[in-house]
Amino acid sequence: MRFTGFMIDMDGTVYKGGDLIPGATDFISYLKRSNIPFVFLTNNSSHSRDFYYNKLVRMGFDVTMDNVLTSNIATIRFVLSERPGKKVYVVGSPDVIEEVRAAGIRVVDDDPDIVYLTFDRTITYDKINKAYKALCNGAELIATHPDDLCPTENDYDIDIGPFIRMFEQMCQTHAVVVGKPNGLMLEMAALHMSVDPKGTVMVGDRLYTDIRMGELAGTATILVLSGETSRKDLEESGIRPTYVLDSVADIPGLLSRN
Repeated sequence: MRFTGFMIDMDGTVYKGGDLIPGATDFISYLKRSNIPFVFLTNNSSHSRDFYYNKLVRMGFDVTMDNVLTSNIATIRFVLSERPGKKVYVVGSPDVIEEVRAAGIRVVDDDPDIVYLTFDRTITYDKINKAYKALCNGAELIATHPDDLCPTENDYDIDIGPFIRMFEQMCQTHAVVVGKPNGLMLEMAALHMSVDPKGTVMVGDRLYTDIRMGELAGTATILVLSGETSRKDLEESGIRPTYVLDSVADIPGLLSRN
């Protein structure tokens, strides 16, 4: 078994909240020793890419900034490519807003062409109302990812999904969603690694984002049971990963057996 590259989810896959999943750093060391390209993918857009890179380094991962691709970075690239010159109102935390602005997107507070929705832990009623009015006035809704819940150390927090549905219902619009399971994330990750996307493998703990993205793209998938999905969830789902393992610590053994 030889994959062209590994796409690896973060929350629930190599860490959960602030806790490192045992064996995760050894797994990354194995990929590096084996000269197998990899990139971390996260739908979590509550912080900039710098935040996730620094978090991985603090936890002991031997990585560079180029090993990290967030849904916010993917959405930035989408807007720059597909909506060049558009004015954007960002519903996001200060570091995320600055990341969008620094990329060259026209960030505004009033009269936007796009409402750019992220997982905003600093959200306020004023932000919600401003986005609502802009959407009712014809702005396009673009969201970084579709997740309903975000894992924490011991539980889950409400993520961006309910806000997407609220704005779609209230404003009679339909969001463009860039993150997993959208194939854009997979294509960007493969381009990031300079590999053939068809030979990549997606590793993650969520059926409806991580595994679904690989399934839709026709690539191999590894579901790990260290995060959101239980064996019962898997049995009740119509989504079928290529492999099912307890955690990423088991992947080197899988590769050596095959």
